[in-house]
Amino acid sequence: MSALEQKFQEAADKARQIQGVSTENKKKLYAYFKQATDGPIGDRKRPGIFDQVGRAKYDSWAELGELSKEDAMKQYIELVESL
Repeated sequence: MSALEQKFQEAADKARQIQGVSTENKKKLYAYFKQATDGPIGDRKRPGIFDQVGRAKYDSWAELGELSKEDAMKQYIELVESL
């Protein structure tokens, strides 16, 4: 495991313990985490109209486009540290 991956894992553990995170920051955390672990959203289908939470998560992730996994990890770490 690289130093970046180790720091990312530590940030993910810390993020689970943070209280009172705004909805906007929750969506960002989700998007950066998914991009870092799964890569770009690719051809995954957008959730249906009745799944508002799923659609919001999908849209946040899709906004990241082709951001690299490494850059997503870095931005995730920075966001967690700012909270």
